[in-house]
Amino acid sequence: MLRCNDGSYYVGHTDNLDRRIAEHRSGFYTGYTYKRRPVTLVWSQDFAQRHEAQAAEKQIKGWGRPKEEALIRSDWEAISLLAKARPARSG
Repeated sequence: MLRCNDGSYYVGHTDNLDRRIAEHRSGFYTGYTYKRRPVTLVWSQDFAQRHEAQAAEKQIKGWGRPKEEALIRSDWEAISLLAKARPARSG
């Protein structure tokens, strides 16, 4: 998860974290982060299988900002409470 210069978050998955961050920082991709640079890595997790990373990405993209920020803090209690507080967004 990247924090963009405008305060928003970008969530994605990659097989090479260092390369992918460098690409986002350099403006290699003209997508979401391009006009929101510089970006800072605020959270990452390793997964054994690519499909697990893709599932986590999809799940996190459905979360609201408070839950994303709880994840960044590794505040599992807050994540649990926020999950019970309101239903997940569909998408």
